Amino acid sequence: MASRRSTRRRRVVRAVLAALAALAVAAAGLGGLVVWQHTYDLREEAVTVRRDGRTLDGVLALPEQGKGPFPLVVFVHGDGPVDATHDTFYRPIWESFARAGYASLSWNKPGVGGSPGDWLDQSMDDRAQEAVDAIAWARQRPDVDSRRIGLWGASQAGWVLPKIAAKNPGIRFVIAVSPAVNWHRQGRYHLLAELRRDGASDAEVAAALRRRETGLELLGRGAPYEEYVRAVGDPQGMTAARWRFVSKNHTADASADLPALSGVPVLLVLAGHDMNVDTADTEAAYRRLLPGPALRVGRYPDATHGLVRQDVENSALRLTLTALCAPRALFAEGFLEDQRQFLASVGTEGPKR
Repeated sequence: MASRRSTRRRRVVRAVLAALAALAVAAAGLGGLVVWQHTYDLREEAVTVRRDGRTLDGVLALPEQGKGPFPLVVFVHGDGPVDATHDTFYRPIWESFARAGYASLSWNKPGVGGSPGDWLDQSMDDRAQEAVDAIAWARQRPDVDSRRIGLWGASQAGWVLPKIAAKNPGIRFVIAVSPAVNWHRQGRYHLLAELRRDGASDAEVAAALRRRETGLELLGRGAPYEEYVRAVGDPQGMTAARWRFVSKNHTADASADLPALSGVPVLLVLAGHDMNVDTADTEAAYRRLLPGPALRVGRYPDATHGLVRQDVENSALRLTLTALCAPRALFAEGFLEDQRQFLASVGTEGPKR
């Protein structure tokens, strides 16, 4: 009897050990997959840009092979505390550009990742100037082709990209991803889109719009944050620092600066499920202000504001697993390849002014 119990115990132990071994193999395999999926065909160099009292901590991503000089894409972030890699979100884009023979330059926003300053203290002009400084720094590097430098920017960068071109006439090309044009129109569109998504009643929509109008009136006369809180009650995430940032930038409108991109090859990237930016308004403004063949428009019907596939973004589990196991598959179909082809088509000629 004791012998049979001992035999059963040994069988149970062997089964448990076999199961643990299988789990270990599966975990190792998954770990290997994750490492492989996050290994990109490029070389990253940590860089520090110092110019006119500014310090920008960033990353220069170079093609995997060669010494250059490489044409360069300078990245301009959207809203929020974004680091140089955008929490690795940029790396599949950098890889795509590297395969087209381009380097990419990006940096931490002020106050992010140990960088000095506070991005909430910046105006759109400040953001444009730091990019101009970064371009001047890059032009001194022997591995960068100083005659072939362009811009990539998303969302809030829509107010920054044309300002950079106005300050730096040598910009060769621009990729504008879900760019905003007018701060007030964009804010109203975003508010209404969120209310529709959440199934708000007509009364709730009316109340939200009244609250918005109160905020705009206070911004228009430069009211302090404390007055805003007294007027609206619950600030709903509007901190004093954010109020300061909005106060500096709420009059932003790209219309005045967009003509600086006249004749420059521009790829305007628009998403079919953009809740942040009215893509019809954006496209109309770009076509009106940048007429001619230099403007190209790429539409991605199944994409959200960040050009992530809608079916992926709408599932927290799927989004996490895709980001972990297949980061290149986060993006809408064709997004990476279309940008690569755009860069390949830019050529070596100067912009037509």
